[in-house]
Amino acid sequence: MTGIIKPCTEAEILQLQAVCRQTFTDTFGAANTPADLAAYLDTAYNPQQLLSELRQPTTTYELMWVGTQVAGYLKLNWGPTQSEPRGNQTLEIERIYILPAFKRQGLGQQFYQHAVDRARALGLTSVWLGVWEYNAAARKFYQAMGFTQVGDHVFQLGADRQRDLILTKTLV
Repeated sequence: MTGIIKPCTEAEILQLQAVCRQTFTDTFGAANTPADLAAYLDTAYNPQQLLSELRQPTTTYELMWVGTQVAGYLKLNWGPTQSEPRGNQTLEIERIYILPAFKRQGLGQQFYQHAVDRARALGLTSVWLGVWEYNAAARKFYQAMGFTQVGDHVFQLGADRQRDLILTKTLV
């Protein structure tokens, strides 16, 4: 399956919020308390927060469209908007999420390639991301894409301090 990737506009912020909340809940809801999940969703995915991020010149949100349906989204950061300093020659893939109905159809790979293409267009030499240590499917995907672990950091989900593995890949 092939989707069409388009930059998210301010007019689409409520669609973005809906897909953010649904995909995060589908991916991590069962592994977290309702209170921690609600606190994270209300902070990370409120419309004002999303608009603020969308307006940053070194952050982009992209929506994946399959026909008239949003199938997922991608968030990229470079330069000063990276979630942690990783240098000026690297692009952060902060989020790749696909709705359950569209998983295992190659859309995640399409988003990944889009991110690599964006990094190259910006003249960057590597990409990096954080992945929850217990998200085996995502870890397997990124390993298959050639990422290697270079560290870890804390991901705060509500009151729960979780460990994300930092993975990186040099672009050739």
